Parts: sequence; structure tokens; C-alpha cells
Amino acid sequence: MITAAPALTPEKAILTLPDDRWQAHWRQAIREPAELLALLGLDAQTMGVSADALAQFALRVPRGFVARMRHGDPADPLLRQVLPINDEMQVVAGFSFDAVGDGQAKKATGVIQKYRGRALLVTTGSCAINCRYCFRRHFDYAGENAAKGGWQEAVAAIAADPDIDEVILSGGDPLSLSTSKLAELTDALAAIPHIKRLRIHSRLPVVLPERVDESLLHWLRSLPWPVAFVLHANHANEFDSQVDAALARIRSTGAQLLNQAVLLRGVNDDLDALAALSERSFAAGVMPYYLYQLDKVQGAAHFEVSDAQALALHAGLMARLSGYLVPKLVREIAGDTSKRPL
Repeated sequence: MITAAPALTPEKAILTLPDDRWQAHWRQAIREPAELLALLGLDAQTMGVSADALAQFALRVPRGFVARMRHGDPADPLLRQVLPINDEMQVVAGFSFDAVGDGQAKKATGVIQKYRGRALLVTTGSCAINCRYCFRRHFDYAGENAAKGGWQEAVAAIAADPDIDEVILSGGDPLSLSTSKLAELTDALAAIPHIKRLRIHSRLPVVLPERVDESLLHWLRSLPWPVAFVLHANHANEFDSQVDAALARIRSTGAQLLNQAVLLRGVNDDLDALAALSERSFAAGVMPYYLYQLDKVQGAAHFEVSDAQALALHAGLMARLSGYLVPKLVREIAGDTSKRPL
């Protein structure tokens, strides 16, 4: 069990940074459960923190994201997403290391193709935040990284298949890469005539809004394709004024903003929380897109919500909200030709 660290002043510990560059915020991310819980006024010994879970999947959470957590609340929905606890070490039947069949869908090193017309690039294994339910928490990023060899194998695989008209930048988180590295990749993709759209999946504008700097905006404006920018927020409390401003800057480039969330026990598994998430994301200029049933990855079973409850919650959203605020309730099944609606 990890013991508590000495008490810190939350305002200074969370918000004081040497400069406003996103790399500085990244470097100062919290990596120790004891420090995280001390900032929130919580006792590590009573929170079920697991050294084994931490060793298996590291803690990383930006201080700005911590600042949105409720002080003194052991059930805070943002804290629950990142804190390594004993429940992760349960071995549960039906939960595997490759929950969505990434391995069987490999097209080339770092290239995954599950659905017709779309190819996903695993651009990096890095992310600014480690979410405990991550379906790629056991993924071999060292061996399966599209950046190997200057993107050559990945780009060649896409160029060789004229049916691919959409490329998805994923990871990890593609915005973990420097903007110059992203430009290197998209410059190579721009030479492929059959690509019509680019999709970017990133959690960074929500958890590290400082990443949305002028360099990134210039890159987005320079892209030769329509861009769908898919964010990942699971709770309305993940939004604040800094996130709103970052999302407005992304929208100014012409990118379409969508949000996908995962239905998580103890985080957003009630109607009020889901309705607030849809309303808050729309207020920030982001359309609700998908509400995923949990991918069954080992270490995340304690987040699972039953299909019956998921369907009841979705029906409640449809009764409460305008249709455009209701995300599609889906599950990803290895080998399927699309996401499967529930």
C-alpha cells in the first residue's frame, strides 16, 4: 500500500508552473498516487491504492486536470478515472489484454484496419493522462508504432490500398507528438490522392488544453483535407474555461469537433451525469458522438455497467434531451465491420 505524502498547498502545487508552454505542464504531471491524494485532502491508505496496479500501468495526470477534481471527495468522477486501485488486479473471465482485436486487424507496423475505407495509425504510445479503463493499456507500443522508420511502412501501406479514403490518427494520443512530427506525417500522407478525410482522436485538448498552441493551430489550418477532431470526455466536470477556449481555437481552424465517452461505473453511470455531459460538451461547441460500452480489457472490470442499465440510461437521455444531444450507444466487437449499436 502506498502511504500519503506530506500535505501540499493545492493552489501552488497544482497551478504554479515555470512557463506556459505545454511541454512544461506535461513534465509536471503527477505520477505518484500519494501526491495526488494529498492534493485532494484524501488518505491514500483508505482509498485502496495498489502498488501492483501502479507498476502494471503508470499513473499520469496533468495538474490542471487535478484542479478540476472535488477536494475531499473520494468518489470524485475525475479521480476515479486515473487512480490505480486494488480492483484492477482482479482477473475476470471475458476480460483480455486485447479487448477489441487490434492485433488481428494489423495491416502494417502501427497501422490497424478494422473497417472498410478507414485506416488507423498508432502514432505514439504516449499520452498526457493514463485512464485506468484504457483498452490499449496492454498494447505493445514499442513494437507497433507507425513512426518507426520515419512513417515509411505505414504511409506505404495506406498508399497501396486505394479503398482507404480516411486516415485516423490515434495512439496513445497523437497530440503527444510535437507539431513538427505531426506535420512530417501529414506531409507524407498528402501525397496519397485517395485520402479524402483526416480524423484525429485526442484527449489532450480536454486534459492539457495548453497543447492547443499557435503551432498546432497553424498545422490544422494547413491540412489539405476536412478534419474531424474526436475528443474524449466522460464527465461534464472535465470542461472548464481553459478547455472551452482551447476548443474554440480548434473550431476556428474549420475542424469538426465530436466527443466520445465511455460508460463507466462510478463515473457517469447515471442519467443526470450523462445529460450534463452532453449539454456541457455542446455548450463548448462539441457534438456528442459515441457513448461506448466498456471495452473488456483486463484491469478495467470494476468500471463495467450492464447492458440493461446502459440501455435504460440511453432511453432516459432520448426522453430528456434533443436528439442531436444524444450520443450513439455502441460497443466495439473484434471482427465486426462497424461499431455495434446496442
